[in-house]
Amino acid sequence: MLRRTKLFGRKTRVTFALPAGQPPGTVSVVGDFNGWEPGRHALVPRRNGTRTISVILPSGVHRFRYLATGSLWFDDDTADGIDGQGSLLEL
Repeated sequence: MLRRTKLFGRKTRVTFALPAGQPPGTVSVVGDFNGWEPGRHALVPRRNGTRTISVILPSGVHRFRYLATGSLWFDDDTADGIDGQGSLLEL
């Protein structure tokens, strides 16, 4: 699930959220905004049973995917679009 919060200027805080334990292990969000570097934005467990990470992004179109333990890549069904290269965010 994605949550967006408009900030000053042309920036948006995007919170990436997944249920705890689905998929099991560590999950990070990897995209053009972090050089596709695994582990840089790892989702953190929360008391409400989710895992989240927030990233501040400039306006524009961004591409991302999730990477879980065991080299499991997957997309976000709540993104603005999904194509053969991943999930799309239009900010």
